[in-house]
Amino acid sequence: MSVGGREQQAPALTAVSSGTQGATVAKRAAVAVCVAAVLFFCYWRQSLAAPLSSDGAGNALQAWDILHGNLLLHHWWVSDVSFYTTELPQYAAIEALLGLGTWVVHVGAAMTYTLLVLLAALLAKGRAGGREGLARALLAGGIMLAPQLSATSILLLSPDHTGTAVPLLVIWLLIDRADPVARGARGVRGGGQPPRARGVPGGRPPGPAPLLGLLFIWPMAGDSITLLAGIIPLVLVCLLRACVPRGDRPASRWYELSLAGGAAVAGVAGSFAPRVMTALGGYQQWHVGTDLDLSQLRHGAWVTFQAFLELFGANVFATSNFGVNHPIEVVFVALHLAGAILVICALGVAARQFFRAELIVPVFAAAILLNLAAYMISTHAQDLLGAREVAPVLALGAVLAGRTLGDRVLAWTRAAKAWFVPVLAVVTVGYLAAFGYGAAQAAVPAANEPLASWLAAHRLSDGLATYWQANSTTLDSGGRIRLSAVKVGSGGVLVPYQWETDDADFSPSQHYANFVVAQGISALPGLQAAAELTFGRPAQIYYDHGYIIMVWDKNLLTKLG
Repeated sequence: MSVGGREQQAPALTAVSSGTQGATVAKRAAVAVCVAAVLFFCYWRQSLAAPLSSDGAGNALQAWDILHGNLLLHHWWVSDVSFYTTELPQYAAIEALLGLGTWVVHVGAAMTYTLLVLLAALLAKGRAGGREGLARALLAGGIMLAPQLSATSILLLSPDHTGTAVPLLVIWLLIDRADPVARGARGVRGGGQPPRARGVPGGRPPGPAPLLGLLFIWPMAGDSITLLAGIIPLVLVCLLRACVPRGDRPASRWYELSLAGGAAVAGVAGSFAPRVMTALGGYQQWHVGTDLDLSQLRHGAWVTFQAFLELFGANVFATSNFGVNHPIEVVFVALHLAGAILVICALGVAARQFFRAELIVPVFAAAILLNLAAYMISTHAQDLLGAREVAPVLALGAVLAGRTLGDRVLAWTRAAKAWFVPVLAVVTVGYLAAFGYGAAQAAVPAANEPLASWLAAHRLSDGLATYWQANSTTLDSGGRIRLSAVKVGSGGVLVPYQWETDDADFSPSQHYANFVVAQGISALPGLQAAAELTFGRPAQIYYDHGYIIMVWDKNLLTKLG
């Protein structure tokens, strides 16, 4: 029935076929799987180009113990970071499928970084759809796409804070979906005020905000860097935004405050996790304090700036770029300056929109600045090896850039076709080329693989060595050879080195150790003399590949200090 002619007829409703929707979902899933597979393969290949050390090997051995029933890691001494709730479960799952070996660390690193890229793209997209959402996701993922080769050991090898960003991004995905400002801000551009949400009675916080905040206990229990990368920035930003009138509904403030309260509780509870584990008979964790060193503030600021560039693949100031690396690597590093500059611009946008943007924007900006500031005034800021302490900044910066600049890049692409599109094309091709170049690097053997092979050939299966030889050689052999870490103690005798080690390995009732690796890669000076002082003269001494292996006809563990 029509009223008032054909012009006023109601448009017919067209039903969308469920089959068409299913086909669309299937195509998107297939594309996502293919992208993830390509990313994983290339990152795995780049990871193989860095030699595995005893740090990652120790984590793999801990996961192997968990897999075989030692769930609390009885008798283990871990480092100042346990990774008990982050990489260790991941390693245990990999070992359940692939067994114990050096591949565990490389596969884990590739899996972690692949997840980081995908999660960063998804979180940067937020609730934006269409081309704007795609631009946000591609910008965030593109910034992280091709890690600088010199940063491989930080981003694509042993657990070293990079993996902590995975649960952090997962938690923020959940928070972002529940954020009433984000839900109301869909379609609002330029940081304007979102429309008032309906159905929120009396200013009470919508959704399980405190429970979402409590989720931070997951990464916090395994890595205390969660405080700087997530909890403290969230609490500070929520308190500041609550103190300044913003003209929005009370529910948003209550949501943010209750979220911050849950996160604060998670921070306190997570800080007690190592003590709880020890009280339950589990692992013991070393507390390594980070002293402030304000006397070297200028040097610390310079190192921090380089560390920031290193994470984004843009450290043009690294001396290794000149006369050592292939010229194409210098080009790649220069092109990566685009990503670092975008992140710096995103920090400026976040500062301007601090009180009216979606919560994730000011929190991520604050997290980046807090991490860099804390690193700058700490004793870690001595050289670029300490860049691992700010590894989460990479994912946080990529998300922030995608979230705040994705739509702008899209607009620039449309409006400035004369110059911006060619520049963007060159940078994109450069990132893709750097991505492939990293994957094409030749694999290198683990640091102590020759030692593991020699010991296996001579049927020496249980012995002592310096830390950087012990866990590495044990993992190189797939656990068939056990080297336990020792150091020179008081009086010049050898004592157990309780760092990423299992005290059970030093029990003479369980093990028979009859040799000491006294020289080789990263060996301690004076170890050979200390071994003779502790155990007497050896029965045989072997020399191979720069190693000195001293063998006795007795169980050395009975004499170990």
